[in-house]
Amino acid sequence: MTHLLGLTGSIGMGKSTTAQMFRDEGIPVWDADEAVHALYAKGGAAVGPISAALPEAIEDGHVSRDRLKEMIADDLSVMGKLEEIVHPLVAEHRAAFLASHSDPLVVLDIPLLFETSAQNWLSSVLVVTAPANVQRERVMARPGMTESQFQRILERQIPDAEKRACADHIIETLTLDDTRQAVRHLIAKLTGQTDA
Repeated sequence: MTHLLGLTGSIGMGKSTTAQMFRDEGIPVWDADEAVHALYAKGGAAVGPISAALPEAIEDGHVSRDRLKEMIADDLSVMGKLEEIVHPLVAEHRAAFLASHSDPLVVLDIPLLFETSAQNWLSSVLVVTAPANVQRERVMARPGMTESQFQRILERQIPDAEKRACADHIIETLTLDDTRQAVRHLIAKLTGQTDA
């Protein structure tokens, strides 16, 4: 039986880096953001339905994320329309990925894991975390990031303390070496191996 480990964490907490560490250890990782990128790309499954519902979001045959952000900022109902189209397609993408992997452990990297109640169908949930000052430093170092953007993103996400309270596993991502050790330890624990 495959253990489905959900991986989540607020912005700047080291989720993408941690997901890559699981990949480095040979663990299959499904990435919700990558799935959406594929759906939005030219020829992607979301392009047709979004073109029909929100034609102004299409640029050169693909869904423009920048245009969508502007549209959502102007009209919050756009978000609902978008989710109605995208959520079922993402679920299909995930189901196809899981059907092709019978490994003892599969990681599902889901940024809005608790926000979409994914914990209800996962085997367990890993939350990556870091102190607030480290989080702020990492996020503000991103190109084009502003204080107000950072605040808007935080407002849409469940607070870190709440995520940690709901987690089955927590990894603090202060240093790469410590994070990698924690990832290896968790893999060994969830796949029934001993820490050699």
